[in-house]
Amino acid sequence: MAIKVFADGADLEGMLEMYREGDVQGFTTNPSLMKAGGVTDYRAFAREVLGEITDLPVSFEVFADDLESMEAEAREIATWADNVYVKIPAMTTDGTSTSELVRRLSADGVKINVTTLFTVEQNHEFIDAVSDQTPSIISIFAGRIADTGVDPMPIMEDAIAYAAPKAACEILWASTRELLNIYQAEKIGCQIITVPNSILAKRKNVGRDLLEYSRDTVRGFARDIQALGFKILP
Repeated sequence: MAIKVFADGADLEGMLEMYREGDVQGFTTNPSLMKAGGVTDYRAFAREVLGEITDLPVSFEVFADDLESMEAEAREIATWADNVYVKIPAMTTDGTSTSELVRRLSADGVKINVTTLFTVEQNHEFIDAVSDQTPSIISIFAGRIADTGVDPMPIMEDAIAYAAPKAACEILWASTRELLNIYQAEKIGCQIITVPNSILAKRKNVGRDLLEYSRDTVRGFARDIQALGFKILP
């Protein structure tokens, strides 16, 4: 497939396993994933990751919630390695847009991954903000958009078209919910999709005969019935 698959997580062992097996083309992290992964020292974790993964993009997110501190953190993170992308949320918790900060950092050559994007207006604002020359990623939370009952496809397609004149800007399908999303994202021209390990594991089913898959499912239910010892009739 032409689309690049980025693993989304903060488990060092799992990241290195996928890296060595060549299953993915990049990695993303965020504070919530760090918490779930039991990371206690952000800098030490990042250094360990970057000591092993030197030739694929790795995104690390700022922690601050004000623009001045975000900028200081972003410039520090950017020094950790050449393959680092700095993740900047689209706004602070009080709703202040970070687009001007992104504009400054991108103009100065900092590779940016803009995250938590949901709307067409946000997408345009940040695509406009990133530099034509500096690599950047626009991460649109397609899965969370779909969770609201809104079809994310038109929003994603609009962003891809709007970003097309900027060759260094890539559109990323975030918050993937199922394996089918990889094929949907590829079909509309997304350059990147983030995929959790649990969904990556489902790739073994690609190309399976559906009738045979149906039979295997029935067999699985039968095994569970037998293990439970349930009966309807005496």
